[in-house]
Parts: sequence; C-alpha cells; structure tokens
Amino acid sequence: MAWDLSVDLIQATVQLEQPLGDGSRTVGTGFLIADTDPDGRPRTILITAGHVFDRMPSVSARIGYRVQAKDGVWRYDPQTLKIRDGDHPLWVKHPGRDITAIVVAAPPEFVKAAIPLAWLAKDDTFSTYNLGPGDEMMALGFPRGLSANPAGFPILRSGRVASYPLAPASAFPTFLMDFSVFPGNSGGPVFMAEGARRRPGASETQEVQFIAGILTQQVELSGERLEIGIVTHAKYIRETIALLDKPPALAAAAAPPTRVEPVMPGGVAASAAISASALGADR
Repeated sequence: MAWDLSVDLIQATVQLEQPLGDGSRTVGTGFLIADTDPDGRPRTILITAGHVFDRMPSVSARIGYRVQAKDGVWRYDPQTLKIRDGDHPLWVKHPGRDITAIVVAAPPEFVKAAIPLAWLAKDDTFSTYNLGPGDEMMALGFPRGLSANPAGFPILRSGRVASYPLAPASAFPTFLMDFSVFPGNSGGPVFMAEGARRRPGASETQEVQFIAGILTQQVELSGERLEIGIVTHAKYIRETIALLDKPPALAAAAAPPTRVEPVMPGGVAASAAISASALGADR
C-alpha cells in the first residue's frame, strides 16, 4: 500500500516553546516516535535538538498539539509539557550529539500519529539507495516560530545534500543540506520521500522513504549565515532513544561530549571563523 512520509511526518511534528520573562520566547521543533519500553509497553517519545530544552530555563514548556473538530477543521491546542523536576532534566541527551529524547503523554491522536522507530535510517540506508550530493531531501520546522497556518502545522522546506561522503555515520556523523534555516528549525526531521527513485545504472525504480536525521545547526562564516543546514544522522536518534532505558551514569558515559557553538544576539556565531551555530529561537 502506498504511503506518504511527508504527510505522516507533518502530523507527527510539533512546535516547542517556552515564554521568557522579557516577552520573547524560545522556540524549537520536535517530532514524535512510537517505541516500546523494556517491558514491551508502547510509549511515545519526543525527539528534538538538545539545545532546545537547554535554552528553556523553566520547568515546563508548551508542546503544540493540534485537534480536528467533527467538521474537519483543525485548531491549535498546545499543552503543558513538564521538562524538569526542579533542577533535574526529565529528558535524556546524547552525550556526543545535539539530540534529546523525552517520553511524553500525548493525546490519542498524536500517539497514533507517532512515527515508527523503523522509519529512521539505519547505518546502511544511504549506501543501499546510493544517495549522495545533489539528492533532494525535505525538512519540517517552525522558522522564527512561524507555522504553516493558524492550526499550528509545521512548514515544509526542501534542499539538496551538499556534502560528501555521507556514510558511514560513525565517521561522518553529520551532513550538510543546501537550504535556508532559521532559529526555530532546530529539532526538525530531515527526510527523503521519493515514490519513484532510480539508482544509477538500474532499470527499475523503487520507493525510497525514510527519516535521514535531525536538523541541529546552521553554518556561519564571520557571523554571516551561509544558508546551509547541518543534519545529524538518524543513527544518533536511535542511540538517544536507547539511553532512555539506561541508568543516568551509564548514559552520560556513552560517548564523549560535543561542543555546540551558541548563537549570539542578531544571529552572530560566537567564533569569527567558519562555525556551526545552534538554531534555538528567541523571539
């Protein structure tokens, strides 16, 4: 049966926000994954960029759920999401990559909309489909806190893979995408959804649909955005989800930490040279 990953991911992608004391807000993007705990019980996991929650100082954020009325009209229905118990974070963060996971009690519609874990790319996915520079991928998010409509659906963007090589993820944990990214895009899923892709040299087409990774950063040169996004491979989303079932001490020791350049006011990166800057939005 044909399926459309674009529509499925749109339904599973949500805005994350927390008002700040000065009237602005921190905004990011997240998406829901369906998984089971060690006892086999189903659970819904929210995935976002690690710096999104790091930049939210309060104990609760808002997660932008949407509901559909009987007449078919959608409306925005954000709910409170507790992200800290006092000073203790309730999420797990990959110690080597800018990815966070937290178990959420989502409404039934969003439990159903959560993306199966199997749709995340595996280590051999890029080589299996012979993917490389120039291939088009899409991304969902809330640039500058904007949504596609008043119902709070994410904005769909597209871009082309702008780096080589793409695999293995253990050697090249991130890859570049040539498209405009803005604060608020952090944590959005990056994916491929081609119904009729033909590998070079092949005579037949094949359906290629998978989540390639998560948008975590942008590339800057001396404070100027180069309209290049940095995508962290889905392999590390899988690893982050696995940390939910490990004791905190073991989770923290799983990998060496990775430094993320902060965005300074006005979007200027902290370093004057080429740098990667996080995309958490203050608006």
